[in-house]
This record gives sequence, structure tokens and C-alpha cells, in this order.
Amino acid sequence: MQFGGTESMKLIEKKRKDILDAAIREFREQGFPAARVNRIAELAEVSKRTLYKHFESKEVLFQAITDILLEEIAATPKLRYLPGAPLRGQLFSAVQDYVGHLTGEEYMGLNRLVMSELLRDQDLAQAFFARAAMQDGPIQALIAEAMQAGALRQGDPGFAAGQLLSMVKHFLVWPQFLMGAKAGVDADAVIADCIDMVLAHYGPPD
Repeated sequence: MQFGGTESMKLIEKKRKDILDAAIREFREQGFPAARVNRIAELAEVSKRTLYKHFESKEVLFQAITDILLEEIAATPKLRYLPGAPLRGQLFSAVQDYVGHLTGEEYMGLNRLVMSELLRDQDLAQAFFARAAMQDGPIQALIAEAMQAGALRQGDPGFAAGQLLSMVKHFLVWPQFLMGAKAGVDADAVIADCIDMVLAHYGPPD
């Protein structure tokens, strides 16, 4: 009896995932306003009734997709500051990995989909960014521990991480997000320069 229940749960989870995958495809191809629930059900190979059992409206479907994006952000491993290793090298590896995550094909496609709708709906955008702001990114956690250890002067770690990542994203993320092509720059050199600027500003007092 327990085995049957487990199989049933797996089937429910699979149908939910199939519906979400179909919705992502339909939203990408048609845009949220023009997307049709009938088409999503067809792509997912489920009945419209089954779709509505999982998601009561197109808006709820989109909310579930934004949840996936936020979960992707939250799943990024939090990094610990290592007192025995140079901070510059730790920041370089962390930023390099973070940029690689942001520019991955799957994440980038999902991000474009969500952001296009957030630009259209300010209330949805405010709710999304309020939830995103509650999550400490890996760079912020690393900078916070470096400040606590005295490797950086005291300050707001979230603000410092935002300064660093804003510069890096300007050169390495936004061109790919907006134009679909990587910027013609040396990514490692950009990351190194941005880190050096932040370290020059937040370096520990002599």
C-alpha cells in the first residue's frame, strides 16, 4: 500500500514538472499575456482539468516559475571566508563561479522569461524583488565573514557585494542577457579589476 502511494506521488510530481516545463516553453514563445492555458496543457500532455488541479490560473503558474528562479538563487552554496588564504583569490573564485551560474543557458533563459513579465507588472516586480532581497548571496556571506575577521573594514556586506557584482554584471552578464552574446572582453581580467577596486575601497585600516 505504501509503495502505491509513493508511485502516485511520483506521478503527481512528474505531471507538475511537465506542466511547468510546458508553461516555460509557452511563455517564452508567446509571452505571458498571449500564452494560452490550452496550449500549455497540450504541450504537457495533460488535460486542462489536470492542469487546473495543480495550478488554478495562468498567474499562479507564473508565480510557480518565479519560485523556481528564487530557489535557483537560494541554492547557490554559501561561501565561508578562509583566514589562511588570500581574500583576493577567494573573491575571484567566488565571483567567477557566480557569473558562470548566472550566464548558464537554463538559468539565463528562465531569468529572461521572468524579467520580461516583471517589467510589465510593477506589483509582481516589487513582490519578487522583496523576496529576493531576503536572501544572502554567496558573495555577501563571504564579504560579511571577511569584515568580521578584520580582513576588510567594517561596512554593510550587502552593499559591498552589490557594488562588486553590479560592476561585474555590467560587463559579463547584462550583454548576454540583453543581446544573447557574450561581451568581447577578458572575463577574468574584468573580475580581477572589479575585485581590486572593491578591495582598495574596503581594505582594512592600517
